[in-house]
Amino acid sequence: MEVSTTTESLAIFEALASDTRLKIVNLLADRERNIKELANELYMSSAIVTRHIKQLEKANIIKTERIPGKAGSQKMCSLAIDQLFIRFPRVLYPHFEQHKTNIRVGHFTDFNVEPTCGLATKDHYVGNLDDPKHFMNAERMNADMLWFSKGFVEYKFPNLLSETEKPELLEISLELSSEFPVSNNNWPSDISFYLNDTLIGTWTVPGNFSDVRGRMTPAWWPKENSQYGLLKILRINKNETLIDGDSISDVTLKDIDFTQPLMKLKIAVDDDAKYAGGLTLFGKNFGNHNQDIISTVYYSQTDESMTV
Repeated sequence: MEVSTTTESLAIFEALASDTRLKIVNLLADRERNIKELANELYMSSAIVTRHIKQLEKANIIKTERIPGKAGSQKMCSLAIDQLFIRFPRVLYPHFEQHKTNIRVGHFTDFNVEPTCGLATKDHYVGNLDDPKHFMNAERMNADMLWFSKGFVEYKFPNLLSETEKPELLEISLELSSEFPVSNNNWPSDISFYLNDTLIGTWTVPGNFSDVRGRMTPAWWPKENSQYGLLKILRINKNETLIDGDSISDVTLKDIDFTQPLMKLKIAVDDDAKYAGGLTLFGKNFGNHNQDIISTVYYSQTDESMTV
């Protein structure tokens, strides 16, 4: 599950702000339990434990199910999630001007993918699943989600910098996960990013998530399939390349060719990856974030532009 620091996530933070409820989470991490078992282990009444369970269930941290027991039905409790990611507000760079480009997930200009693979629009699948040739289906331009087990997709977007504009920071924002048939929350994959044919870094995504439904994921999409990814912010500055503030390589802006009219972004699961767990990309109509792939170049004016 991924949450933000908005009031929409307040129920989750409140549910975890309790010693008792944290103990319940840790007990359920070991195995599922009924209310009576939890009450005995916590030395509390079943009524008090039930109130704690309701709050955790409301926050989608645990789930409950009534099953037949020796003396009637009993409520069994288990964890609904196994990871929680907190998305803090983005750092802004107001002293720089910016060029921003929105890139639809289906607008790739080159690809080489292996099954399992496929594409989907907000309304239906594109062509047949697990057949790479359908990545050339004309309707793939409307795709808001794509996935593959190995290979790459490459996007081109315009270099909007003028001769008097100097790049200070390049930022790429995208929502992604690994790829696993149906889904698997614990399925790491090494995702490599290339910009203008330069490897700028590799990052390991921890899984392919379906513990809760994606906020943007359409109703027709099966609930057991991949629901959302993690929103990652890739930044290249004068010193290094980072993802969410963590350095992933020594590649700097000087290593990127900004003289070309087009920029190339390749996102790949390479053949020699330690964790070759595939890739899923989410656009604005799938996952948790109402956005496509976004490229932002922050820039300043060169000295020449200041002369009259």
